[in-house]
Amino acid sequence: MFVEARARIAPASGAEWIECDGAYAMFDGAHSPLTQTFGLGLFEDATDKTLDTLEAFFKDRGAPVFHETSPLAGSALVELLNKHGYQPLEYTSVLYREIGSGVAPADPAIRVRIVDAKTEGKLWADTAARGWAREQPDLMDFLRDLGTVNAARVNPLCFLAEIDGQPGATGDMLIHNRTALFAGASTVPEMRRRGLQYALLAARMQHALDHDCDLAMMCAAPGSASQRNAERHGFRIAYTRVKWERQTS
Repeated sequence: MFVEARARIAPASGAEWIECDGAYAMFDGAHSPLTQTFGLGLFEDATDKTLDTLEAFFKDRGAPVFHETSPLAGSALVELLNKHGYQPLEYTSVLYREIGSGVAPADPAIRVRIVDAKTEGKLWADTAARGWAREQPDLMDFLRDLGTVNAARVNPLCFLAEIDGQPGATGDMLIHNRTALFAGASTVPEMRRRGLQYALLAARMQHALDHDCDLAMMCAAPGSASQRNAERHGFRIAYTRVKWERQTS
């Protein structure tokens, strides 16, 4: 888990998590995009007491309160969040596909491999940050830090795509209960449109198949190029995830 990796390599960060009525509250720093809850109302009904406990967790650490929710939690959760002063902030498409027999082979000129996090974690983090920071270069250091922590997780599956020995794109993967989550997609600007992300997709699909996974999933901004690419490769929308923010007066 990302937060546990942060706590291990940077104890002073105060990174930690709690579980409350089936929801997981993550603290990775007051301004980290990982500081929020997951699963609220999905595994157990959320109540006023649930929200009070979760809000106190973040307030005690000087962090704003965000909840990432699934529509499968039902309309009662929406009513509860509105009652507590929350408003929708962000939407994310959650996509899935059966692993099946994988996807068509990628360009053989592209080499994809899982990096050794101990010796190449910085290389992976730097490559990912270069891709993510094109639109927001002022976030380069922050994105590099996120990549470094990501590579420091227990048994990370950080994939790197190279052409002629030059790193050009990254992809991440987590496996849980025979489901493979694809994340961390990033391509450096000068190597885009050369098939690197497709090669990473093919490699991760094969790895998932080799490890008895039945399902692959990924997330993308609704209507984005990432979503369209995923749909071209057999992914379908399972639901739209909503991120809620508590309004302060």
